[in-house]
Amino acid sequence: MNVLVIGRGGREHSIVKKLSESKQVESLFVAPGNVGMAKQASCVAIEETESIRLIGFAKENNIDLTIIGPENPLLNGLANQFLEAGLRVYAPTKEAALIEGSKSFAKEFMKKHQIPTADYETFTDPEAAKSYITKKGTPIVIKADGLAAGKGVVVAATKEVAFQAIEDMLVSKAFSDAGAKVVVEEFLTGSEFSLMAFVHGENVYPMIPARDHKRAFDDDAGPNTGGMGAYAPVPDITDDAIAFATKHILHRAATGLVEEGRAFTGILYAGLMMTEAGPKVIEFNARFGDPETQVILPLLKNDLDQVMLDVLDGKDPALDWEEQVCLGVVLASEGYPGPYAKGVAVPNVEADQETFTVYAGVDESASGYLSDGGRVLLVGAKGITLTEARKRVYERLESNVDTNGFFYRSDIGKSREDVLK
Repeated sequence: MNVLVIGRGGREHSIVKKLSESKQVESLFVAPGNVGMAKQASCVAIEETESIRLIGFAKENNIDLTIIGPENPLLNGLANQFLEAGLRVYAPTKEAALIEGSKSFAKEFMKKHQIPTADYETFTDPEAAKSYITKKGTPIVIKADGLAAGKGVVVAATKEVAFQAIEDMLVSKAFSDAGAKVVVEEFLTGSEFSLMAFVHGENVYPMIPARDHKRAFDDDAGPNTGGMGAYAPVPDITDDAIAFATKHILHRAATGLVEEGRAFTGILYAGLMMTEAGPKVIEFNARFGDPETQVILPLLKNDLDQVMLDVLDGKDPALDWEEQVCLGVVLASEGYPGPYAKGVAVPNVEADQETFTVYAGVDESASGYLSDGGRVLLVGAKGITLTEARKRVYERLESNVDTNGFFYRSDIGKSREDVLK
């Protein structure tokens, strides 16, 4: 098989690493990729937005399967264009990907199909939004309607913070068109987890659950990020909770999208809150989560390409998982998720016997890797227990690694309660 992965981040590097293990994959390409992926795949200098060039490359190189990683190309219809060109692609159409692209669409869809989620209202008028916040009280959650790279969500503990979020999104246009409409929703209490599934039409094959840490700093302090670390599986999420979420959330979403004429093919991601009333949806994504992918795929025993082919062919992929735990910690540029410097020498944390490294925002110079993004890399490890996996990762990060210009959280895999004791 010849396989093409589209994207350049840590999620795509994890996909590439997993595909490189398959004996069926003869030629593996990534467009545009990053220099950290070059050991497992051939990087192709084509941007994710250059659909005509990507399709041309796929045809010229007899690509048997294309996997689209990031959300923006999906919402721009890249999968549609591949399908129209007669190419096999494992990714949702732009119509199906709207479940991620518009939070107001997703909330209305969940209400219509009786998928458990937080109560909400949608606003374009700032004064109406503030009036609703005053009526409902705090804490409350304000979300930019469109894509905002994981940063368009404000959990407001006070009315002042909530009002400022409304001003930032609807008045100052902090997220441009993505924040031209906002969803204001009930604050859910409980423990968060992510549940992803391989989906094709009404067929849904869930993965093991993961938990990511979105806040920038220890003790869940600081602004929201794209994710500072993750682990899988999640010991406090029961099999019953996963079965409920699969049946009442993932299956209902998949069948609902079919009913609405926007059938989903690809990775359906449910960001969930385990509440006293059971799992409820915080958000849907239309692709592999990042950094959850980095800790889930290393535990998958199956060949990833074969799983996707089976799902596309209507076959049960019979997912098989290692009985271990995987944990990963993100090394980020100082200042992230705000402004940060690029071109800083990246510390050498190449894989050793007990850890692995996944690269995201990196470039290359004659002397080594340079930073080229907010989240630069992830160091991960597997272990029999969460404690063992966690110990391996932090020992690697703390072993004579110069992290000047970078930072990472020291509490990934610890509960907030454990940290505060």
